Amino acid sequence: MLEKFTPNQRLLVAVALSFVFFIGYTTIFPPTAATKSETNSTKVNQAKTTEVQPTASNAVTDGNASTASVVKTVSTDTLTTITAKEFTLKIDTLGRISSVILSNTKHNGKDGKLAELVSSAGAKPLQIRFTDAALNEIAAKTPFTSDMSNITLGENGKATVVLTQNLPQLTLTKTLTFYADGHYDAKVALSNEKRYSLYLGQHPQIIEQMMTVVGNMVYSGDKLTTIFQDKDVEGRSLFTDVHFVSAFDQYYASIIYGFDKSTQVTVERDTNSNPVTYLEGSQNFTFNGYIGPKEHKALEAINPVLVNAIEYGWFTFVAAPIFKILMWLHGALGNWGWAIIALTVIIRIFLYPLTHKGMVSMQKIKEIAPRIKEVQEKYKGDPARMNAAVMEMYKKHGANPLGGCLPLLLQIPVFFAIYRVLLNAVELQGAPWIMWVQDLSRMDPYYILPILMGATMYYQQKITPSNFTDPLQEKIFKFLPVIFTFFFFTFPAGLVLYWFVNNLFSIAQQYMVNKQFEAARAARHEAHLAEKHHEKD
Repeated sequence: MLEKFTPNQRLLVAVALSFVFFIGYTTIFPPTAATKSETNSTKVNQAKTTEVQPTASNAVTDGNASTASVVKTVSTDTLTTITAKEFTLKIDTLGRISSVILSNTKHNGKDGKLAELVSSAGAKPLQIRFTDAALNEIAAKTPFTSDMSNITLGENGKATVVLTQNLPQLTLTKTLTFYADGHYDAKVALSNEKRYSLYLGQHPQIIEQMMTVVGNMVYSGDKLTTIFQDKDVEGRSLFTDVHFVSAFDQYYASIIYGFDKSTQVTVERDTNSNPVTYLEGSQNFTFNGYIGPKEHKALEAINPVLVNAIEYGWFTFVAAPIFKILMWLHGALGNWGWAIIALTVIIRIFLYPLTHKGMVSMQKIKEIAPRIKEVQEKYKGDPARMNAAVMEMYKKHGANPLGGCLPLLLQIPVFFAIYRVLLNAVELQGAPWIMWVQDLSRMDPYYILPILMGATMYYQQKITPSNFTDPLQEKIFKFLPVIFTFFFFTFPAGLVLYWFVNNLFSIAQQYMVNKQFEAARAARHEAHLAEKHHEKD
């Protein structure tokens, strides 16, 4: 099929494909919600995941509540406050985690306020709902008591809080042990056996940048990741053999893990089609939780399985090792900006054979372009002979018509993995590089990096061989650097830095290839002149 395109058309198609893929991927093809019977994992365990449709009995009556939470609650004053170096956590009179505020200003939202990780609307972490409607209504109006009102945790400290709710013929006790790193141990005990659900809570809502995924995650079975994205949840999904559940945004998450594999996990939608996750509790239900930034080292130190809560999308198999290399480079260099530059160097070395092959192929195609055009004119009335003659010309001169496109397409997974890593790395928050770049997780305030990226992209385009025969194609192609520049204005500075440095290496490599071909052409020209001179003699 590609043989029908001219070399210029193939180049334009390749650029357009990469442009659309890079920019539109997460918008057009976001991680598929499990409510559509698909997941972003290649491993599916149908025996442990089922779906049922919501019924009238669990319909929503409150637009901000989950489909299973229909009882209005009463006063929710703060019952217990836990203060640590990195956060302040509050528990309300209904025994829920009602607030988690991060103390480090690098996590501040766009409004400049300290980051609040518990949503003001919807279900909150550790919220309980009884299946018995009458009991649930009473529980929603009965406050808990606590044996501690204010706790201050040391740097490596921990503290235990016991919450008690006395209901008719039932005593509910929550024993919670909080640690300075943001995780907690929990035990829910009932004096009598009653069916109930325990809620994960809504995801944090701090900073949501373009092309990031937010919602809920269920990590189950044999490394099966199921994403329920906001605005895209239908029906109800049931899981067992679950390692953890997570409600997450770009940088933060509320996670529950460490419960028995037989525990049933349910994900359903609220009236806004956002996910709501809850676990089926038992009379003595033990589990662990975490609410905080998705920092790789912190999650790994708490429990290695939690690093899977850092979501990179379809290219996780490439992105995860890339991030580990980036962390190692940061440890060696001490700065995330220089680590990104060093990572770019490593990736360019790794991809050198592919990029070199593509550049050489483009140069060869440029050299034989006039002859190809002659062949096409000669056989324009006979497409079969024309294609055969063109392919023979390619073969004779060692030019691969796919040589320029294929290497570019093969690089896309790596480039996209880098994009996902730098977009989702909370470690870049508040991380300075040089001079004007004081936060690599946010846009360049002076637009210097995007402008440099656009300028280098334009220059790279200028020295890259092209033989446009259609003026419109040439204008569109030349306008791409302008489009990319404006698009990258809002991107995190760390990502723009990677793209800018990558362009510099592309320019250097293209320059060397161009010089090699110029030298080869000069040598052939001299040989030709020498041959003519010899014939005269």
